[in-house]
Amino acid sequence: MEHLNHSSVTEFVLVGLPHPEKMKIPLFILFSFIYMCTLVGNVLLIVVVIESSDLHKPMYFFLVNLSFLDIWLSTVTLPKMLTNFVQNVTTISFQECTSQLYFFHFFASTECFLYTVMAYDRFLAICRPLHYPIFMNLTVCRKLAVVFWFSGSLHSMIHTTLTFRLPFCGPNRIDYFFCDVIPMLKLACTDTTVNKAVIITNIGAVALICFLIILISYAFIVSKILKIKSLEGRHKTFSTCASHMISVFFYYGPPVFIYLSPNSMDYVMEESIAVFYTLVTPMLNPIIYSLRNSDVKASLRRMKCGKLDK
Repeated sequence: MEHLNHSSVTEFVLVGLPHPEKMKIPLFILFSFIYMCTLVGNVLLIVVVIESSDLHKPMYFFLVNLSFLDIWLSTVTLPKMLTNFVQNVTTISFQECTSQLYFFHFFASTECFLYTVMAYDRFLAICRPLHYPIFMNLTVCRKLAVVFWFSGSLHSMIHTTLTFRLPFCGPNRIDYFFCDVIPMLKLACTDTTVNKAVIITNIGAVALICFLIILISYAFIVSKILKIKSLEGRHKTFSTCASHMISVFFYYGPPVFIYLSPNSMDYVMEESIAVFYTLVTPMLNPIIYSLRNSDVKASLRRMKCGKLDK
């Protein structure tokens, strides 16, 4: 951390999303709506799972973790971004920027590990149903939760330390809507080639390993589904993992373009992709899991009628 003391920059200016002046209020309303939907949808899903004894299963335990992560992933970036639409200049202190980068990567990488565990859960449920109660009970789930939350924290600490050990002596304008690794490296007043290579390799390796595990899990799942003779049986089995597949697609797709092409992507395109997976996907997840899951829909109906009980 010795370089940290050589940084003369005490605050940064967040440029935010590029937009015409006349779009300030409409965009503020739009993203405020997205944030409120994210909070309401995910909190509602958490409450339904906790309050319904029928949903006290490993799959829904992980779903509660996903909703909790989605709430905080949006909260780390969206409120500060909203100020860009009502203020001429949005500043963020050096310490706040450090915290924002750390917590963003903490929640994002933890969610990455969680999706991997959820894929393994579906693999066991479909391909190893007799072993499922042994290898995936609530006690095992809690231990797995400790592992992926700790791994996310450690992964984020690496990024934060490598980024903010660099000296920042000006300029302090961040061409992004939050403090992220790549925009911050562009502001460091020293050569960042090694840092960029290490960070991109680290992010790429973790994301690739997690994604490969998910693909392998689904390869076994698809193979198992194809062996089911009845069309109804195939559809019923596939429906148990369809929501997870959709969420994985929305979550993994966009960041690949950003982190694997850090210097070749158009600024506006990069921000649009980042907005989708950091703000839109957390809003969509409760909808995806509630609309496609009969157990959740049944619990929602009972909660509406006041008939939920633990």
